Amino acid sequence: MDISKCLVAVVIPLLGIAYGVGDEGEEKSGKKTVWSFNDDARGQIAKGFKGEVGDWQILSVENERVLAQLAKNSNSTFNLVFVTDSNAKDVDLTVKMKAIAGDLDQGGGVVWRGKDKNNYYLARFNPLEDNYRLYKVENGKRTLFVNADIKAAPGWHTLRVTMKGDQIETYFDGKKYHEHKDSTFTEPGMIGLWSKADAQSHFDDLTLIDLK
Repeated sequence: MDISKCLVAVVIPLLGIAYGVGDEGEEKSGKKTVWSFNDDARGQIAKGFKGEVGDWQILSVENERVLAQLAKNSNSTFNLVFVTDSNAKDVDLTVKMKAIAGDLDQGGGVVWRGKDKNNYYLARFNPLEDNYRLYKVENGKRTLFVNADIKAAPGWHTLRVTMKGDQIETYFDGKKYHEHKDSTFTEPGMIGLWSKADAQSHFDDLTLIDLK
């Protein structure tokens, strides 16, 4: 087990404030929360998470615990889990993701400003399609905003999204790929994790900086 990750998970809730530097060098500050899953029970969903669709369980892999999506659903199904006590509007959101399996779909992503399972923003990577995309899901209908073609090696990758007001930026492994403006969802909402159809994926180190 990575001891440094355990320390982060303990210290951050006590301090509540974290500071970082963005890719363009600007200093950002806000309340920072990290979910590393190391203290969660295997075979169950993580504490504070609610599975809306799919089969979300804690697994032990590579000497770590991860939150995995295990269901093999139909092609039109959006697998979704929310952090139920999250309520953020302006965010700097990061997660590590590893695509494990899937014939119809693979990979997955992060959601934010979520109202319910039918309304949220989404940024996701699909290694079957070699693309990284930014969407909104409104009343259950998914609408594509922007696409970036990315061919990435198998293994862990880092997805990051920032949103301030109506301005959205997305990053993949530290590189910016999307800039887009949208004002569909203007209120604070839940963050969460997402995959589609039979995409079985692992997620770790979900990190939220609430920029207020």
